[in-house]
Parts: sequence; structure tokens; C-alpha cells
Amino acid sequence: MPPPPPPGWGNEPQRRWGSAPPPPGFIAPAQFGQTREHPQGTTILVLGILSLVVCGFLGPFAWSMGNKALREIDASGEMWSNRGNVTAGRICGIISTCLLAAGVVLFILFIAVASTSRT
Repeated sequence: MPPPPPPGWGNEPQRRWGSAPPPPGFIAPAQFGQTREHPQGTTILVLGILSLVVCGFLGPFAWSMGNKALREIDASGEMWSNRGNVTAGRICGIISTCLLAAGVVLFILFIAVASTSRT
């Protein structure tokens, strides 16, 4: 029979009499075959969708948060169950940012054409 795992190395931190609680922000490693969810996966997806539907100014935030989350997921070397949500939110953010940039360029061109046509 193998020895019991050290405190804090299961799905939830184990507490023994007299042991200190885990430090703030401690995430116990997943057991073999189990996946975890990135804590910002849903937020990134919601920001990406909202940037396309409601407010294009949210696109750069979804894009940058998605990049950061994907770097964290890749650096961990573990399986994450919501990588698809992070990727979808990031892509929506990229599309929204491109549409926002195109709108700004068209607005500037419109102002330039309107100001030259008056003279």
C-alpha cells in the first residue's frame, strides 16, 4: 500500500491537526486523468461575444486576456477542460478588434473627405 500523499496534493487540500492551511491562491494539482478549468475561461468567452454583439471596445480586452490564459495553459503542461472557450473568446476578440480598427479608419477617411469637399 503506497504512503498517503503529502498535505495539499489531492483534489482538495488535506488538513491534519496542527498543519497550516494552504497559501492564498493555492491550486491543488489535478489527479491523473482529470482536467481543470482555467478560472478566466468563461469571462474571456463572454467578453469576446459581447465585443462582437454589443460593444467593440471589449475586443482588445478579450484578445489580451485570451493570449495570457493560453500562455498559462500551455506553460502548465496539464489538460484544461475549457481551452476551447478561451480560444473562442480570443478569436471573437481578434475579429472585433479588427472591425473596430476598420471602423476607425473609415471614420477618419470620411472626416478627411468631408473636410476637403467643403472648399
